[in-house]
Parts: sequence; C-alpha cells; structure tokens
Amino acid sequence: MTEMMKAVQLQEFGGPEVLLYRDAPRPVAARGEVLVRVHAAGLNPPDLYLRDGYRALPPEWRPDPSFPLIPGTDVSGVVAALGTGAAGFRVGDAVYAMVRFPQDLMKGSSAYADYVSVPASDLALKPQGIDHVQAAGAPMSLLTAWQFLVDLGHDERNPFQPFPHAPVPLEGRTVLVNGAGGGVGHLAVQVAKWKGARVIAVASGRHEALLRDLGADQFIDYGRAAAEEVVQDMDLVIDAVGGTNMERFLSIIKPGGALFLVNPLGFVAHDDAAGRGIVVSSTQVRSNGRQLAEAGRLLDNGTLRIAIDSTFPLAQASAAHERASRGGVQGKVVLIAE
Repeated sequence: MTEMMKAVQLQEFGGPEVLLYRDAPRPVAARGEVLVRVHAAGLNPPDLYLRDGYRALPPEWRPDPSFPLIPGTDVSGVVAALGTGAAGFRVGDAVYAMVRFPQDLMKGSSAYADYVSVPASDLALKPQGIDHVQAAGAPMSLLTAWQFLVDLGHDERNPFQPFPHAPVPLEGRTVLVNGAGGGVGHLAVQVAKWKGARVIAVASGRHEALLRDLGADQFIDYGRAAAEEVVQDMDLVIDAVGGTNMERFLSIIKPGGALFLVNPLGFVAHDDAAGRGIVVSSTQVRSNGRQLAEAGRLLDNGTLRIAIDSTFPLAQASAAHERASRGGVQGKVVLIAE
C-alpha cells in the first residue's frame, strides 16, 4: 500500500483559494535523490505564477501540466531516506535546498508537502546557526543573489540573452539595489556588502530600519524620491523588481558599469545601454547544492541573515499566498509543516 502524507495541491489554476491541503502519495527517493521530511517551505514568486497558470506569459508559453500538482521549491528539513547512489548525506541530517529549479518550473517541485524527494546535487547541510524557518526562506533568493553577484556556477544556456551572465568586481564599487526589502533584494544588499561594495538600498520607507541594520550605506524611500533623481555614478544597479521603465536606471550608471535585471522581461533599451557603454545582463537562477553549502557558511556565522516577513502553517498555504500577493513583503514568507 502506498504511504500517504499531507501536501498542498493544485487541481486547477487560479487565485490562492485553489491551493488545497489534502492527502497525497508520499514520494520515494529515486536514484541520486534524497527523501526529505519537510520542516518548512519558503514562498517565491514562481510559486504564485504557477498557481495562476503563468497568465502573464503568451498562451503558447503557459504550462499544460497534469493535475494534481504540488508547488514549491524551497525547503528545510531532515533526511528521511537515501536513494541509490545519493552520496554526501545521512539519515537524520538537517538539510536545505531549492528543488529541481528551473527543471520543474512549469509543474512545481513539490516542496509544499510533508516529504519531498530532492536530487542530492540540489541539497546542502542546513547551517547550524539558523533554524528551519530561516533556512527555508533562503535557497531561491540566496542563490539568485549569489549567481548574479558572486559565481554563476553553471554553463547552461542563458534563456534571456545570447551570452552568459558574468558577475562584476564589487570591491570598492558603488551598488544600488532596487527592491531591497524583498527576498532577493535584502540578500543582494548583504552579499554586495560582503564583497566590499558601498550599497544604496531602494525600497519602501517601512524597510529602512531593517536595511540599514543589514548594512546599507544609504537608503532611498521610493515613495518620496525616485532613485534616478537622488544618485549618480553607480558602478552597478541590480533591479530585483522588474516591470515597466527599467531603462530609467541607465541614466545613473557610469560608462563601463552594469545593470543586472532579476526579471528582464519588458526591458527594451539595449541599444541605449550599448551606446552608454553599459552592460545589461540577466540569468535564470538554478539549483546548486554546492553554492548553498558555500553561502551557508555566511548564514552560519551571521554575515548573511534571512528576514522573515511572516509564517503560516502548511495547511494555510492559501493565506500565505494572499499575504505574498498583497506585496510589501519584508524578506520571506514561509510555510511551517505540521
């Protein structure tokens, strides 16, 4: 008889109300995989996009998966079993991961559940200095900041541009982080500081105290002033917001500087950037256990911290999605498994 577990499932696309907490078959670790008993699962924008059926994409790009599916990529938990050939971990190890991303982008990586099977290469030991909630809030946001600013970590084709993304030197440089209060943004601030940059954080005024505490040298409340009206001569702007008018940042970047776009869809000013001598670059974040282990040392010693906006029981995933959809999230929203 198949063992069962509790999980959050989608039977259809739609609003937060379509997230259903119910019984589901417990996964089995396949070859090279580790079965993890989930203690906490972090929310990320792709979770919301998948729940909604990626309606912002052209129809031909939208997913057509088989229901039911279980969303979620970011987990922290304990190793429950090892598949054949899964090396580097033991039953009982506390671990964290971003699971099969972007491979399972359009069908969900099944992290909103009591158990999830994880490729061993996606997995790292959980830093001992943080709890499962903080660890579950880390993987996608931390790997995004790391792969943009420190080490790309792979040679896969870049889906957003014809050349590979390459981090730029940050020691002694000035970096502006737009959307600094969010999951990626608050980690980009900290990673840039760790790399020796002077960091200007742009966010809602309610995030100022946190971001200054995390090391921001200057804060701009976008509700009071536009960044491009306040600063000039940036070596790097990393935009963690996306949307319309991303080209406005070109006017504040030095020739030879760079604009990194976490969500580049809609950016149309490539010719203007080239004329100014500015590199515009993006990349798709990818699962990487080795990088989580490396960055985890900085979580362990307090160099990097994970801000938690709010937590919800796994059974209340719909309420967690409602919170995330309202915006203004400070750091991460996390689900706690029973």
